[in-house]
Amino acid sequence: MADEAKWYVVHTYSGYENAVEKAILKAAENRRMTDLILETSIPLERVTEFTDNGEKEVERKVFPGYVLVKMVMTDESWHLVRNVRGATGFVGSDGKPIPLTEQEIYDLGVEHKEIIVGYEVGDSVKVNDGPLAGFIGVVDELEADKNRVRVVVSMFGRETPVDLELDQVETIKD
Repeated sequence: MADEAKWYVVHTYSGYENAVEKAILKAAENRRMTDLILETSIPLERVTEFTDNGEKEVERKVFPGYVLVKMVMTDESWHLVRNVRGATGFVGSDGKPIPLTEQEIYDLGVEHKEIIVGYEVGDSVKVNDGPLAGFIGVVDELEADKNRVRVVVSMFGRETPVDLELDQVETIKD
């Protein structure tokens, strides 16, 4: 069932985000629905605030008034989340919750795809995505923590370095 789980956005009263997040997880645990409601998230960002006392780093909610919930949508799970104190409902149209897309989830940083890199600096690779798909090149730099690889490809008789994401290249199979 966990394969069917999707991320949904729950609207809350302002300032109730943390309480709603905890209440959803507690209610799921109490009703033995942890297989339907898998996790929750409140996207945060670190910002520097300038005050009279100087500057300080604080965490701020990216979307005040909203909680993200990864769940399998059933009547029971919908009712559980909908009836949590402080939650006003799901984001969607005509009362139907609409799940976030894979790109939205990635952009929010809620889930990170783990990419297994099967190549090293100096290896020949093939670009499999983007405008240079099909080009062959050599790995020049590899920064797995930043999801970045620099590949030198030959274009128009010249060696050209190209920055790509890790999943945009694959090792050449012999």
